[in-house]
Amino acid sequence: MKNFVVKTIANAGALAVAVWLLDKITLTGDSTGKKVGTLLLVALIFGLVNFLVKPIVSLLSLPLLILTLGLFTLVVNALMLLLTSWLADKLDLSFHVDGFWTAVLGGLIISIVSWALNVVLPDGD
Repeated sequence: MKNFVVKTIANAGALAVAVWLLDKITLTGDSTGKKVGTLLLVALIFGLVNFLVKPIVSLLSLPLLILTLGLFTLVVNALMLLLTSWLADKLDLSFHVDGFWTAVLGGLIISIVSWALNVVLPDGD
């Protein structure tokens, strides 16, 4: 359970950095507390999308992953971020990613920051 909480906090931090760096990834809210709550919910959705959907998409795109020496992973990450944005919209959360190329750059930022946070944050059950 502790590992799940740590990964969710790392995802929320990575999403916050992407929102901060990219103008076309937006998170709106009345107060800081509401933004943090929305960010945590979006991080949960992002974690679930990465846990449930990403392995299937990665398996189906395996020939492209091999052909591009793994660079197609950027496209898969962008699609997962766009799916998260769509689900957040359906759940009436104020998180939005505007466009595919923004999602590619956002996915890259989220991957790097999430990796760095997972290295720093404690890991264990």
